[in-house]
Amino acid sequence: MARQDALDLWVAVDSLRLQHNRFAIWVLRSPHPSGHVHYDCDWSQPLADAWQSWQSLFSLRGLPQVPHLPSAYIPRFLNESDLSNAPAADLLTNQPTSYSSRYMQHLGVNLWQWLFAGPVKSSLERAQGIAIGQGLPLRLRLEIRDPELISLPWEIMQRQAGSRALSLKRKILFSRTSSDVDSLEVRPLDRALRILLVLGKDSPNQAEGRSTARQLKLDHEAVLLKEILEKNSHLNLRPTARRQVDMLIEPDATELSNALETGSYNVFFYAGHGMPGPDGGLLFLSDTTLSGTELSQVLLRAKVRLAVFNTCWGAQPEESRARSLPRSSLAEVLLHHGLPAVVAMRDSIADEEAVSFIQAFAQALAERKAVDEAVAIARQHLLTLYHFNQPAWTLPVLYMHPDFDGKLLLSEETTQINHHTAIRPPTRQAMLRDADDPNKVWPIYSDVMRIGRKPDLNDLVILDPWVSSCHAEIFHRRQQARGGQAMAYFLRDNSRYGTFYRQDGSWQEVHRREVALLSGTQIRFGSQSDGQLLEFVIES
Repeated sequence: MARQDALDLWVAVDSLRLQHNRFAIWVLRSPHPSGHVHYDCDWSQPLADAWQSWQSLFSLRGLPQVPHLPSAYIPRFLNESDLSNAPAADLLTNQPTSYSSRYMQHLGVNLWQWLFAGPVKSSLERAQGIAIGQGLPLRLRLEIRDPELISLPWEIMQRQAGSRALSLKRKILFSRTSSDVDSLEVRPLDRALRILLVLGKDSPNQAEGRSTARQLKLDHEAVLLKEILEKNSHLNLRPTARRQVDMLIEPDATELSNALETGSYNVFFYAGHGMPGPDGGLLFLSDTTLSGTELSQVLLRAKVRLAVFNTCWGAQPEESRARSLPRSSLAEVLLHHGLPAVVAMRDSIADEEAVSFIQAFAQALAERKAVDEAVAIARQHLLTLYHFNQPAWTLPVLYMHPDFDGKLLLSEETTQINHHTAIRPPTRQAMLRDADDPNKVWPIYSDVMRIGRKPDLNDLVILDPWVSSCHAEIFHRRQQARGGQAMAYFLRDNSRYGTFYRQDGSWQEVHRREVALLSGTQIRFGSQSDGQLLEFVIES
């Protein structure tokens, strides 16, 4: 039986422009009505100090006060002796002896305490309680509207010292989001991962023209990445979806566009050089570059659902005169134009770290995990390999459209009319059957068959525009009959436009009520004339 796979809590943060250093935090979406709360607070000096100290150790891009350099970023790691004189060295007591671990934990706790304060804390705790009671994860979406706060590593938030960081949890699925987005196109789920792997330039100063040695190196890297994306874990005992990976090496914009529009890919993966810019930055393909806005148009036309970027600073906004520009990072631009999900790096990531991440991420996606759960699994993998006090696990940043449920692939139990995945059951069975093609049937295996347009909420998915998200249900009741009890079936309509059934040679409408179904009843969902004609039958 299909059901909701997660509950939503959407928290937004923005600055109060007329009040310096003061911010508004409010809940835009909550699983309970009383959870829609609002809270104003100051950006405290201890939190500002913790952020500065964290950047001095972990950030490759430099502190906000440093004038912005467009591409030639210089690592700014400090050694242990440098930290011995740092004022933040004794920020916490009874913590791990590693200074970097102290910084990581101290900022994570401070960010949590700042964001989840006052009524927002109560809203989170109640949402968690409801999710636990229903046996579901809580999908926590964070919208940062002030561009100056986007660079912060919100993924490291933790409730208290020693607890697990928020983005590592699988009972709380964390992602960033935005309300300034184009609408999400309703698309059918797929049965296989179809990935387009693109290798671009690894440096903007790379000499034009390709030497034989360089071409061989790129070919070798592409083959290795393809193997990594296609490879199943040797410990995996669960059935996984098929993976198809096609490669493009230093394509121009036309080659990339043609490949995307003809390949029916659901995942786009880019590895190469990128740099921030006001229009989503630039990706260096070959002798051409592509801005985030230009790429978004190609990805949307190709109906790509997930874009992953192994390139520096894809989740960082551009800066001008030491100020961050609104909606300027590659991830934000793609989300704004309506892409369902984007994974980009907050800072520079080492090759071996990126490879570890994408292998674990691809494996989780192939196991039909939602995108945000797959990111959490891959992030846990990075932490295991490179440890908590190293930045590797904090670098991937996931942005998800506020209406995207994270699903890429069909579950093994879900069927869709447009994919013609019906099967004929071997025994006596209640079912819906295509009136024009009796070989296509959709069995009603459980007590209730839910029918509608939204894949994660329904057993039978119909993607016609006049079908509601949760349109109708077919269920049964045991009723007294001559000779004992008999099974009676009913149709309950929950839709906006109604459901139509044929009775005594004419079409009748049922809207927000239920009607008894007899074997042979013809049904159309949402439209009397244009909807697909189905027939309810009980047969052997």
